[in-house]
Amino acid sequence: MTGNESESELPVPPNPPIEPTAFDLIVIGTGLPESVISAAASASGKSVLHLDPNPFYGSHFSSLSIADLTHFLNSHSTPSSVCPDPLYSDAEISNYAPRLLSQHPRNFNLDVSGPRVLFCADHAVDLMLKSGASHYLEFKSIDATFMLDADAKLCSVPDSRAAIFKDKSLGLMEKNQLMRFFKLVQGHLSLDESEENNVRISEEDLDSPFADFLTKMKLPTKIKSIVLYAIAMADYDQEVSEYVLKTRDGINQLALYNSSIGRFQNALGALIYPIYGQGELPQAFCRRAAVKGCLYVLRMPVISLLMDQNSGSYKGVRLASGQDIFSHKLVLDPSFTVPGSLASSHQQLQESFQAFSLSDNKGKVARGICITRSSLKPDLSNFLVIFPPRSLFPEQVTSIRVLQLGGNLAVCPLGMFVLYFSALCDEVNQGKKLLHAALSALQKLLVTGTAGNSSTAQSEDMEEAKPTLLWSALYIQDLSLGQFGSIISTPTPDGNLNYNDLLDATEKLYRKLYPNEELFPETTSPENSEDDAGLTLES
Repeated sequence: MTGNESESELPVPPNPPIEPTAFDLIVIGTGLPESVISAAASASGKSVLHLDPNPFYGSHFSSLSIADLTHFLNSHSTPSSVCPDPLYSDAEISNYAPRLLSQHPRNFNLDVSGPRVLFCADHAVDLMLKSGASHYLEFKSIDATFMLDADAKLCSVPDSRAAIFKDKSLGLMEKNQLMRFFKLVQGHLSLDESEENNVRISEEDLDSPFADFLTKMKLPTKIKSIVLYAIAMADYDQEVSEYVLKTRDGINQLALYNSSIGRFQNALGALIYPIYGQGELPQAFCRRAAVKGCLYVLRMPVISLLMDQNSGSYKGVRLASGQDIFSHKLVLDPSFTVPGSLASSHQQLQESFQAFSLSDNKGKVARGICITRSSLKPDLSNFLVIFPPRSLFPEQVTSIRVLQLGGNLAVCPLGMFVLYFSALCDEVNQGKKLLHAALSALQKLLVTGTAGNSSTAQSEDMEEAKPTLLWSALYIQDLSLGQFGSIISTPTPDGNLNYNDLLDATEKLYRKLYPNEELFPETTSPENSEDDAGLTLES
């Protein structure tokens, strides 16, 4: 190096050629669906090349620093000739404490697709245990769930019979009504139908709207709202929306909640979260794939798709390095776009790809992230908050879910907290209104301290102890389903709190890709206790 040259000015060495040049499967993007497919194909003996143009794993499911997340959102929300329909839009990023946050440039792991949690008994946990991805992950319990009540205060959500007894916010009559309801549900779910006390819910009731069934059970409005939006996790206003949750689905969600409580010894409730952020999940499946022989190359864009001149079908990809790589099958990240000037000139493939690129749009999800100096609840770090429909403004037709996480999950420095919030929406203006209403409500809770215990006859130190909003990001994300053809496109992050629907869609794509193969076939005959022991939970 000469005295005038800096390290950044040195020429970048060319990428070494990839060997071999032919694979059974090429996967582009390291989001969760792509990583699960890659790990499953590798486990079944397929040769897999897994590429990502990004310098990090996870794509739209990653956990990033403030600077990297800002760059990611800005670069994926601006229409261009390369990507005329970006996945994100209307990003609003505000930094209220640049000097403070600049002292922690690499201490944040912010989820692109938050809020997300895992139920202890849900499909994602079972898949991690079955695949072995759980060996690369550690989790902590989410401490509690709260819901915004009619008085704009956070009331606790009693999610089990034991929690009902301990809940001081419920009156005796409410406790009895809720106990009777949980007893009915548990009796219905019991496998032993011969027991006299097990009353089965009728098929007619199971096919009816869940809100009507709860009314039939004479549950008061407050309890009904808790069951619908904080336990069954209904997305839309169940009194007026066309998206009605059936009783059967509501009971299944309650069953998931119930079976999640107590599954893991160190878990306080039904919900857990991965240490270092949700971006650890796709990385765990990528590590599992690498163990099984998958080849990984990051910072490697694909500039065109290759076609067979005779059949007109896909046969490979051209990399930014100029190398051509061939495969029988191809799986793409949902935001993947081939630059038009560089794409294959064959019209049949180009038309096929254009048709494939038109996402099966299923609406949008509005997402927000806040960094605060203090917790919404003075005595808790990690918890879920539900803003049910119409709790923030009369036209609010969807639930808004808020997840607060603290430094003990290694997502931010100790003494700070990250809040994720999201809501489904049909169009951008509706989504922005929901996000701004949620942000305003959170700021009000932070500033006034109404999120704390209702008996806040506490000191004059309150003024100094007020939590502070340090940073925020609001953005709208398009939703699309995975698509199958000669080329597979994976689904975008959905608006759910967990990954069950997304992984169900991923499993269907894998079965279409390899119809005669099971996703992660059993290699041993594990007992449940051994499986569960494979998940590491910090207390």
